[in-house]
Amino acid sequence: MSKHRGSNATKYDKQTDAPTEEQRPLSELLRLPAGAVDLSSIPTGSTLGFPGRGKADAGSVTADLRPELDELQERLFATGRSTPETAPKVLLVLQGMDTSGKGGVVRHAIGMVDPQGVDITSFKAPTKTELAHPFLWRIERALPGPGTIGVFDRSHYEDVLIVRVRNLVPEAEWSARYDEINDWEARLVDSGTTVVKCFLHVSHEEQKERLLARLDDPTKHWKYNPGDVDERQLWPAYTEAYEAALERCSTQHAPWFVVPADRKWYRNWAVAQLLVEHLRALDLRWPAADYDVSTEQARVTSS
Repeated sequence: MSKHRGSNATKYDKQTDAPTEEQRPLSELLRLPAGAVDLSSIPTGSTLGFPGRGKADAGSVTADLRPELDELQERLFATGRSTPETAPKVLLVLQGMDTSGKGGVVRHAIGMVDPQGVDITSFKAPTKTELAHPFLWRIERALPGPGTIGVFDRSHYEDVLIVRVRNLVPEAEWSARYDEINDWEARLVDSGTTVVKCFLHVSHEEQKERLLARLDDPTKHWKYNPGDVDERQLWPAYTEAYEAALERCSTQHAPWFVVPADRKWYRNWAVAQLLVEHLRALDLRWPAADYDVSTEQARVTSS
């Protein structure tokens, strides 16, 4: 895989007159290329595509997204209320190593829109009831409804990640799930759901710093889990599992986007920007009134 360049790319290519990285949509820049995946070749601290000068501009650049993101989400929600049978749905999948910032994305990026139009599901270890069904059963039950943005904090990919690393099911079982996932996501897209899959790519060293920061701050102790250190010891195995999931399940209908996550401010902006770009592509329109506006204006005026 070719290594992504950072935010210091030139703004204009005088030889080719082609769009530079800053000018291309972020969904193109962060989309995982086809072929073998080597996560070590993709920088975790890149600010690819960010239009500002760095962290100093992060607040204002991210805030600039809020009006458009808010309006696009409201249009989506309004469509779901007016024509639920044809309204699109959006599913944002957040995956990443511990401390990669899934919760931070929910607070800072998803927090920019009206919560009544968002469904957030955090997938933990499956219950006995869930284990009695096929692995996608509990995922199906959490899918967003018409006009809704669904957010998965972890997802069906846990069934080819932790299940693989911890040997929770036979290899023959988890290895068959890649194709099952691809087929299921294809059906999801065909039925009107836009799937945005973000792998939050954090470095081994940054994870250590974030774990230590939680221990240094009493207000963050609740976020620390001693089991995180046990999982950290399995970093190489998780990396291998993620590389396989990214490589085998990045498809034309539901590609993976690799979001550099060492810089929290960039990570939050990037996911918000990806959402904006995908919502724009839906070409959402305000629903037309199913009543005579002039008649209703007269009725309200005379009431």
